[in-house]
Amino acid sequence: EKRTMTVIEKNGYRDSVYINAAKIFQGIHMEKPKDRILVRYGDESLSPVLTFKDEYSQRVSYELAFSALKYQDLLEEILLDSCVYPCQSIPDELTSLLVVMLYDLQNRKFQAREILDDEEPVAEVRKIESYLSSSRTKLAAALARYRIKHGALSIEYILPETIRKQEQRASALPLCVWINTFKISLQDIFRDLEKKGFTRVDSVSDLDCYTYCMDQHCHDVLVFPSSLKEELLNLDLFADCKLLLQ
Repeated sequence: EKRTMTVIEKNGYRDSVYINAAKIFQGIHMEKPKDRILVRYGDESLSPVLTFKDEYSQRVSYELAFSALKYQDLLEEILLDSCVYPCQSIPDELTSLLVVMLYDLQNRKFQAREILDDEEPVAEVRKIESYLSSSRTKLAAALARYRIKHGALSIEYILPETIRKQEQRASALPLCVWINTFKISLQDIFRDLEKKGFTRVDSVSDLDCYTYCMDQHCHDVLVFPSSLKEELLNLDLFADCKLLLQ
């Protein structure tokens, strides 16, 4: 039976990912000067306790937190302009969760999240999700006003050009994948990938579509084209931790 990954990125994340991302964001968000604070994030004195289901959920929790950090100013302005924040029923301790879930909601074009059958609900996540969902029209309008104001085709164009160029370069880099030799041998990996339609080539310069090559220096590392990231992460080889994305 094919196992599924912890997260379905196009349709949202599991509740546990939002909680962990909010805890991470709480510790890394930008602090404004006291006379400019409009959005409050609660007590930061306690170190967050992070519990990850697996390596994949850990990675996407950090990705979500740092994506929210990158657009913190935008997300705060959307919350304020739409009058979604402040809200008496949402304490400051849940503001980080509100921000990371807003980032994900706008990233999904304000479409509803797909909840998996085996999902273990977290009350705080469902509360914030319900609140944001009921305010989707106001939030989308606030985002549209922000983009018009800044003449941006998408939120990526709001970032400084240097950061956008860095992200474009990073997204084009080949994917490096570790083979977990405690769980599977190199030959079994090669056979499994061949069954799934992948072809082994000699070098990175030969990568194209469904191909991969061995790293020149590490015998347990494979290199894939960057365009295959989503498809690779949906393979049971990753779900079973036989392959690990670097």
